[in-house]
Amino acid sequence: MAEIIQRDGTWTFDGETLRLVPGHDKNVSLLRKTLGELAVPLAALAGISFEQGKKSGRLRLRLRDGSDPLLQSTGGKLTDSSDPYQLTVEPDRYGVAEYLVDEVRNAHLIEQVPAAPCDAYLLTGPSVPLSVSAGDGTASFDGESIRLEWNWKTEEAKTAAGPRSLALADVAAVEWQPAVGLENGHLRFTVKNAPTKAPPKYDPNSVELWGFKKDPLMALVAAAVQARLPHPSGPAPKALTGSSPDGAAAGAPRPAADDHDALLRRLRELGELHQAGILTDEEFATAKQAVLRRM
Repeated sequence: MAEIIQRDGTWTFDGETLRLVPGHDKNVSLLRKTLGELAVPLAALAGISFEQGKKSGRLRLRLRDGSDPLLQSTGGKLTDSSDPYQLTVEPDRYGVAEYLVDEVRNAHLIEQVPAAPCDAYLLTGPSVPLSVSAGDGTASFDGESIRLEWNWKTEEAKTAAGPRSLALADVAAVEWQPAVGLENGHLRFTVKNAPTKAPPKYDPNSVELWGFKKDPLMALVAAAVQARLPHPSGPAPKALTGSSPDGAAAGAPRPAADDHDALLRRLRELGELHQAGILTDEEFATAKQAVLRRM
């Protein structure tokens, strides 16, 4: 086993899984502290590197595309301080960091982990229920529905209809955008059959973000929702061209066989993560139910 303990956090590798635990130092970001411990299976890794510096070094993980709902929903827009896959290393621990890198790389090579993008998430995303207040509203998610509530700073165009509730089944996509310069950010939910070009300030399916401390926490809501939406690279449902033997209407979507197989593989992966102790009983039950509902 390889382990490095720093004020910024602790990384441990047991040959199969990298466990990333954020530190308690005041410089550790609110997002990392709220997200808590992450268990990254070797199969989700695309690479690991260590960069030395005069005052400190930095360990970096690179995950396979499509393996993590947090990275999928944030699109590489997390700052270095909020990125849970980076660790600041003090100069007197450079040798330990290099040893950890060698151990992970050797295991990665032995297991012949493919470099291709994933067609199913290998990390489960933030646990639910989850509620975050930032910008002009509060976003809550319980695993099945999203609730948006407004505050006194919200535009009347959004508050007029009162709190907004969205069923997960009605959500086509979720997007998190941080505030950059003079441009505000947002957490936006795209609703099926109801596209909009309205700015987040006026869109009742969006929370506008102004660049304050809690803004990154909205990325956790986005990731929790993303983890429960169909995977972007997963098999798409096939449409029927005529009536089906069981009486389904022509053109009605039917889950493809490949999609069913992918869900079965996901169930097996969840079972393995549970047996390995990576998922708690509650996390396993929640994730399993989400997969079964999709089946």
